[in-house]
Amino acid sequence: MNILITGANRGLGLALAGEACERGHHVLAGVRGPGSSAEGLQELVEKFPGQVTILPLDVADENSVRYAYEQAVSRFQSLDAVINSAAILLGRDQKLEGLDMEQVEQSFQTNLFGPIIVLKHFLPLLRQGKQQSIINISSEAGSFAGAYGGDYSYALSKSALNMFSAQLRQELSTQGIIVHAVHPGWIKTDMGGDQAPGDAKASAAGILNIIERKTAADALFIDHQGAQMRI
Repeated sequence: MNILITGANRGLGLALAGEACERGHHVLAGVRGPGSSAEGLQELVEKFPGQVTILPLDVADENSVRYAYEQAVSRFQSLDAVINSAAILLGRDQKLEGLDMEQVEQSFQTNLFGPIIVLKHFLPLLRQGKQQSIINISSEAGSFAGAYGGDYSYALSKSALNMFSAQLRQELSTQGIIVHAVHPGWIKTDMGGDQAPGDAKASAAGILNIIERKTAADALFIDHQGAQMRI
């Protein structure tokens, strides 16, 4: 499989890239820019020769996404999965009265508009693949059923991502493309923190099982093991 992973240089994105390489897939690793840390990806390039293509891809910049697509389509005839993993978490401790609206806009630009722009440009290449999948990395924070008074920027953007995922599912399911919004669990990453109980590698393995159809998942909003989440 050819699998595009955004935010592939850190956290869950890097774990997904590593798991995909271990399973023999080719990873198109989206990295925001030259200033982004990519040591982990370089290790994958060395460990799995020919299985990693690093793409400069800033999901918050449509020109960057367009250029990444042009690079991809010049080298690959098809794409089998897109995992929108790139995300930011800003203003964690902000109450409504002190909410930084610029950070709200930044959160939506990356967490919602980013996946929209990525799929806007990469969908034609994905249509050429086999057993195609779109995995939008969401969060239980974006669940209406689990709403809480905090993390406004992050929670609202992930809730909107769930809606976008539902729209995609309606449009693409008849074409055999599966679409899921996935809660990966509270995992140990830069975003999740050291206190998180979950492991990024285990979450990545579960998500790859869904993409490979080893795990059957029927619902739109699921966890990394394919179980339905309350939306």
